[in-house]
Amino acid sequence: MSKGKTSSILVWILMAMLIVGLGGFGALNLSGTVTTLGTVGDEEVTLNEYALELQREIGVIEAQAGQAISFADARAGGLDQAVLANLIAQHAMDAENRRMGLSLGDENLAQELFSIPEFQNADGSFNRDAYSYAMEQARLSEAEFEESVRDETARRWLQAGLITGVAMPETYANTLLNYVGEERDVTIARLDADMLVVPTPAADDVTLRAFYDANLDNYMHPATRNISYAWLTPDMLIDTVEIDETTLRETYEARSGEYNRAERRLVERLGFATEEDAQLALDRMNRGEASFETIVDERGLQLADVDMGDVSQNELGGAAGEAVFVAPSGSIVGPVNSDLGAALFRINGILPAQSTTFEDALPVLREELAAERARRIIDTQIGDIDDLLAAGATVEELAKETEMEFGTLGWHANALEPIAGYEAFRAVAAQVKTSDFPQVEQLEDGGIFALRLDDETDATPKPFEEVRPQVLTDWTNSETVRRLQEMADGLVTQLEGTAAFDAFGLEARSEAGILRDGFVAEVPANFVSQIFGLEAGKVIAIQAQDHVILARLDAVRAPDLTNPNTQQMRQLVLQQASEALALDVYQAYAADLQNVYPVTVNQQALNAVHAQFQ
Repeated sequence: MSKGKTSSILVWILMAMLIVGLGGFGALNLSGTVTTLGTVGDEEVTLNEYALELQREIGVIEAQAGQAISFADARAGGLDQAVLANLIAQHAMDAENRRMGLSLGDENLAQELFSIPEFQNADGSFNRDAYSYAMEQARLSEAEFEESVRDETARRWLQAGLITGVAMPETYANTLLNYVGEERDVTIARLDADMLVVPTPAADDVTLRAFYDANLDNYMHPATRNISYAWLTPDMLIDTVEIDETTLRETYEARSGEYNRAERRLVERLGFATEEDAQLALDRMNRGEASFETIVDERGLQLADVDMGDVSQNELGGAAGEAVFVAPSGSIVGPVNSDLGAALFRINGILPAQSTTFEDALPVLREELAAERARRIIDTQIGDIDDLLAAGATVEELAKETEMEFGTLGWHANALEPIAGYEAFRAVAAQVKTSDFPQVEQLEDGGIFALRLDDETDATPKPFEEVRPQVLTDWTNSETVRRLQEMADGLVTQLEGTAAFDAFGLEARSEAGILRDGFVAEVPANFVSQIFGLEAGKVIAIQAQDHVILARLDAVRAPDLTNPNTQQMRQLVLQQASEALALDVYQAYAADLQNVYPVTVNQQALNAVHAQFQ
């Protein structure tokens, strides 16, 4: 197992050293006797490993988002369930490995421990004191840590055995690319009302009433669920939350990397054995004999292998940094000496330097911190509000006794009230019964609400006089399209093949290279899907709201699978599909193991862990 493979175990050590606020999770042991969260067969899932992994995953999300997230938000996203499921799958594999006798030997274990930089002296030799200190700070015994190294290694061996050689056949990628990359060329003409020989006549009330009756579903007041609710959101409290300047400045300094960043560049690096080899490759590209992609492919590599992502000049360092950061985007520089030897660098983009002063960042910082504090204030009130509801308080009384606001609405799928924009509210509003008691529910932004269904109103037709203008417009459009369709029916067969549209007085335009997910302006939404159902040379009439489109499929072109860009896409499709298949195989195996090794979870212990994160 390489150094990188031990990183997740080492992260656990470092996380345990950092999470002082949770007392090393010692407090999670409840009375001092409960240390197990659950079991998988004979394997134990401990409170500490669940808590550490949960904290680590929250840290990952915060790093990606660039801001702190509350535990309530993490739970709303299902993070706690994902962490628990992953630990259960790992322990199921541990149980299977023990059954098979698969484990890391003592000699290899020692080599692994000796290779971890955090346990080494300056000369690379093993530092016994550093190892013991790390175990002490992490509150792990050496035996526990070494057992975790053995387990992780065996787990990885088992995973590798499962997915090695799992690959999608090339015909999969070819079939997919042929489908996705196939193109259509079409000729399009529009038939409008002014092309009718006899204009659409005005309709009398008898005709309009008949159309209204025949299309009554288009003129209905929707069925509504009449709901009373009380709610509280961070935005309602944000103006009452005070954030002192010290906190604001500390947050600004802690996030200085977000507000003040040096210029970064999107770079690919292709290393060579010698500077002469690199220069020969560059000369071929300059003469147009080969592309950068071609050279990468000749080296037996993929673009992902040479992609460095976005880097700063300091990260590149030395001559490489100087050469790359004076060249324009899109250029290839080199040969330049790097830590891989002579190399060529391709610059794919420039991310300009960013500098934001404290004063400029202040409004956003204050709003973010105030919103976060408001969410915490709301979290602390949930228990009291639950108690009020349990004691029989109504939603109206919640608004009087707490900071919640009262409101009513006739809810339906297209309701426009602000609270109806929350998916959590919509889900409850759609299912609640009149017999249900109000309960505190959480909103996506950290707010809360409780609602009561008072009664329901059936859908009712809007009075004819109220909607008469809309009925008139709808009937006129419908009658116009009907007449235009008759005109189109007479033209369809005459326009098939290569007939000229202008010979029939039609103003046509051509659209070439249409893809299945392509966009064509000024046509109905189903235009592209209908075009891809036609045979070459055939014509179709497509109805729109007040006009008809005539379209002829002129050509069908398959993608060029020899094109370098298409080949690159093909490799990417195969790679992603193979990775997805390997993941499916692993997940199916892990799920099956959980049937072999029964799973139990101590819900009380799980709640205790979660309480420490509140």
